[in-house]
Formats: sequence, C-alpha cells, structure tokens
Amino acid sequence: MARDFTSVGVVGLGTMGAGIVEVFARNGVDVVAVEVSEDALERGRAILTGSTDRAVVKGKLAEADRDALLSRVRFAVGLDALHSVDLVIEAVPEHLDLKQRIFAELDRVCKPEAILATNTSSLSVTEISVATSRPHQVIGIHFFNPAPVMKLVEVVRTVVTSADVVADVEALCKRLGKVDVTISDRAGFIANALLFGYLNHAVGMFESHYATREDIDAAMKLGCGLPMGPLALMDLIGLDTAYEILDTMYRRGGRDRRHAPVPLIKQMVTAGLLGRKSGRGFYTYERPGSPVVVPDEQTPVASEAALGGAAAIAKVGVVGSGTMATGIIEVFAKAGYEVVSVTRGAEKSAKVFEAVKTSLNKGVVRGKLGEADRDAALGRINWSATLDHLADVDLVVEAVVEELSVKKALFASLDEICKPGVVLATTTSSLPVIDVAMATQRPADVVGLHFFNPAPVMPLVEVVETIRTSAETTATARAVCAALGKTGVVCGDRSGFIVNALLFPYLNDAVKMLEASYSTADDIDHAMKLGCGYPMGPFELLDVVGLDVSLAIQRELYLELREPGFAPAPLLEHLVTAGYLGRKSGRGFRDHTRR
Repeated sequence: MARDFTSVGVVGLGTMGAGIVEVFARNGVDVVAVEVSEDALERGRAILTGSTDRAVVKGKLAEADRDALLSRVRFAVGLDALHSVDLVIEAVPEHLDLKQRIFAELDRVCKPEAILATNTSSLSVTEISVATSRPHQVIGIHFFNPAPVMKLVEVVRTVVTSADVVADVEALCKRLGKVDVTISDRAGFIANALLFGYLNHAVGMFESHYATREDIDAAMKLGCGLPMGPLALMDLIGLDTAYEILDTMYRRGGRDRRHAPVPLIKQMVTAGLLGRKSGRGFYTYERPGSPVVVPDEQTPVASEAALGGAAAIAKVGVVGSGTMATGIIEVFAKAGYEVVSVTRGAEKSAKVFEAVKTSLNKGVVRGKLGEADRDAALGRINWSATLDHLADVDLVVEAVVEELSVKKALFASLDEICKPGVVLATTTSSLPVIDVAMATQRPADVVGLHFFNPAPVMPLVEVVETIRTSAETTATARAVCAALGKTGVVCGDRSGFIVNALLFPYLNDAVKMLEASYSTADDIDHAMKLGCGYPMGPFELLDVVGLDVSLAIQRELYLELREPGFAPAPLLEHLVTAGYLGRKSGRGFRDHTRR
C-alpha cells in the first residue's frame, strides 16, 4: 500500500513553487507554503490567488472550489512550520549550495519518516541528498511550468533512494492526475537534457547572424509544429535560469560543447536582459512580466519595404515528378501562377497530373476549395517532358532527387535554356546550394526554396541565400513565398538550414539517451510531448521521417560542422543497416506491423 500523503510542504513560492502548491491543494491535500520573509510570502500568495482567480474567470474552476482550494493552504515564514508534514518539495532557485543548506535544515525540522523532494531541473539530486542524514528518503519530483497545466512529472531517483519512496511518489503523481516518468539522477534528466541543447544551438544561430530571431522562431513553430520558437521560449524560461541549467549540464554531463552556454546568453544576463520577467530578452515586452511583445530596433521593417526590388513572377517551371514536386505544382497553380511541369516522360507527367487532380479534389470534398477554383488551377498547368519548354518562365523550382551530381547537371542545362534574369531555385533540404549555383554562369540568380512536406499544407518555406545570391533574387523569393500564402524565412547556405539543423541533433540526442539505457522510447516521447508541448515525441517523429533520411541529414550536419556532439548515434546507424527504417518499412524504433 502506498502511503497516504495528507499534508505537504512547499519551500519557495515563485511561479513554480506557487504552481506546485496549487496542484496539491486542487487535489485535496493540505499544504504548508513556506517562504523566507513576509514580503516573499505575500508575493507567493498573490501568484496563487491570481492563478486561481484566472481559472474561475475562464470557467475552469468554480468559485466554491477555489475557496476550498485556498482554505487548504497555510502560509508561513521559516522551515520550522514543516515539522509535521509527510512530504516537502523544495522549489527555490537553482543553486546547489542554497538547496543543500535548505535540505540540511529540513532534515533537522521534519519528522523522521517525511520524504524530502527537490524540484530541481538540472542539479544533482544525489549531491542535494547527502546534505541530510536520510539520503534514502530524498527524491527529485520535477514539475513543469505551469505546474497546474503541464501533465508531466519527472521522478528522479538516486542510487540510494528507497524503492518504497519511489513507489509512494509514483502513486502520488497518479493521484494528482500527472503522468510520471521515473529516471535516474543524470544532468538535465530527460526533457531538459534534450531541450536545452536545442535552445543553446538556436541562440548560437542568432548570435552568428545566421538568421533573425523572428525567422528562427517562425521556422521551428511552422516547420515542426512547436508551441513556441526557441528564442521566445528562452525569454519565457528566463535567460538567467537557462544559463544556470546549461552551465550545470555542461559541467555534470561530460562537458559536451553543445551544452556550453553560448557567450551571448551570459552577456545578456550580465546586462539584465533576462526575458519576459525583466521586460526584455531576445524580444522586448510591454512591461516586466508581460507576454506582449512590442516593436524594438530589431523588429523587421514592413513587408512592402522589405520586398523592394523583387522581380515580377508570372510563369513558373517545376522540374520533378515526386511528392514534393507534385505538391509545389499544386501550390503555385492554386495561387494563380501559370505552371510548366517538366518530368522525364509522358508517363510520369500523367502520374503527376493524377496526383495533383486527386489532391485538388480532396480540397473540394473538404470544402476548402471550390470546383471552379479547382478547374482553374488545373487549367493553369502545362505538362511537358522537355526542359526546353522552360525558355520563357520567370522562375524555375527544381525538385528532383537529392543527389548533387543530378542537380548540378540540371542547373547547367537550365543555365543554357532559361532567359536572363530568371530565378533558379532548388528545393534541396541538405545539399549546399552554392554547389548547385556554381554549375551555372549566373550564381547570383540561384536561391534555395526549401518547401516542407506536404507542400500544400505546410506554411513554411526556407529561403536559402548563398554568398553569391543577389539581394534582388532573395527579395523575389520572399515575395513569391508571400504570394503563395507561405511564411518565408531567410537563412544562409549552411547544412540543415534552420529547421533541420536544430531538429535533427535533438533527435540524435534522444537516440543516444535510449542507447545509453537511461530511459525507454515511450518515456522519452512522453517527456517531450507532455513536458515541452511537442506534437510528437522524438521516436515517433524519427519513425515518420524515416531513419535512413534522418541518418543522412545527421551525417551531413556532422561532416560540415565537425562538432563531436553531432556524430550520428551508433544505434541509429545499426537500425538503418538492419533495414529498420520506420513506418515505411514496418519497423523502426517501434514495430508498426502490429498496429
């Protein structure tokens, strides 16, 4: 039988601590909420009442239930008030010496059978536990912010944590309506270990002026379906908090350079640019604590001015017959462009035509497209099996196989056929655009237009400019994206561009975590979906993308950046060698033949 926790103490009433108080009180548990001073106590009380009042206004909590919730909370100054509670959860700032002092005092104050828990997100639970005479009763209970909303709790056991304590805490999490994943004491646990390498990498992109803050954030939201972009998320977390987490993970996690805080983070912390809580971080906010972003000196100029110099595009050529080419043809035709589709023969053209027609018909059935609009779109497409029919187009979009030799040969031919001033675009997702551009005598006219699959649905296009791409070509590409109803994000010609460069190292890190037997694929997926709001867990996503595709992209990133942390996980290579490629082969990280 799991023990019955009738009273719980919470130490530290910042946003996280007050949220934890609310979680317990909502579920009928009496809480003793403790702070270091009367002022801090009042701030914590205000956070709790503000949260519960908002829940009432939104209809998520009845007034009577709010009053009952608040009646279960007793506020007190000093740890002595915790002498009779069954469990204490510490939620003070991420400083090891502070936490150790608190736990030493809790060990003195609390009854012998009380469990002592830390909400740390990155510090060693083991190092905290040894400040007590009862390390077997110390455990990590890592809630995610906002605690009343987020479903995940990471339960962190040390090598000496009692099995009974772990079982009791797991049962408590279920009582609170949370999903728990139980893991051992390792830097960053699951979620932060995977999340903060990605966030740090995104800051590095911004620091190097590879892309703007808006484009980096838009790319990850629209390209991956994430709830927030990485820089906006850093502002929400707090740059000082993020720095402490990264620094701790770097020192505790084998000094992986990907967790070494990007210098810009420390500079911003020193300058007081901490994110939302200070009113300014990567973005500027209406006031400290406000989520409302206001324009500042880095805010992009109005789109009309930014697209100045763009050439007029009326007729577009699309080369290729695969899924991506088919989707791009549909996108341009629906947007009113005359399209010339070029494939390697009449049979392939017929297949592409049927695929486009089928997709447009689905749009009609779903009420997203009128029959007249469907017929007009099909009427704008001309079908061809020869590149010569691209002689009078204004833009060519190449969507052939991801082989550099094939693309270079195609662009050399386009260079001879197309009229001067035509924008030549490649949809490559991993190859260097400059290599393709230099196969022509007009590299200034060559740009990357990386559509995401399925092109008719996905709202993002990465506009990739090389060191030879002209400003007019970039402006034209951005104007075309806007005309298609897509968001175009501009970045340099670097392996992976924005999305893949940030996404695939994170996926690779998840594979390494599984490979090290730190956690299961299910728990890692749960952690990222429930703890970070990701639409899919890393292993779900890898199986959808294809393990062979993922391995190829990760190899390209490693070869270009030469960053040891980017080396493909051996487990990923072994699965690909074994033919376990994901959903398309029936088996990847999971067996899809049984579903």
